[in-house]
Amino acid sequence: MSRILRSSLVHAAFGFLLMGGWTLWANRAHGLAWVPALAQGLLSAGLTALLKKTLERLDGRFSGFVALALPPAMTASAILTILVLVHRLIGTPELLATIAFPWTMSTLYAIAYNARLVADRRKAAP
Repeated sequence: MSRILRSSLVHAAFGFLLMGGWTLWANRAHGLAWVPALAQGLLSAGLTALLKKTLERLDGRFSGFVALALPPAMTASAILTILVLVHRLIGTPELLATIAFPWTMSTLYAIAYNARLVADRRKAAP
């Protein structure tokens, strides 16, 4: 069971369902918004994997407070830009409501995961 819970595929599927479902709910006043929901689900699944890899690649490139602040700020900015662009292109009716939850969750994840990477690196240093 623990192996399944650590699976990247399970995480991607969970993100797809949660954020796609959120998008349906956020746009409920406009009927069933399947295109934005599918787009957000796919974006959430893909961006989560990219976010994790990016933070891992940036780990160790900065020091001090910058190491804690800059990588999550960079990923949060990039994800916000991608979410806004995609949802504007496809005409998502409730843009702000649609992106607020996925962007907030990805930013919090980036802050926490990056802090763990920095702490682990500092512990390993002589």
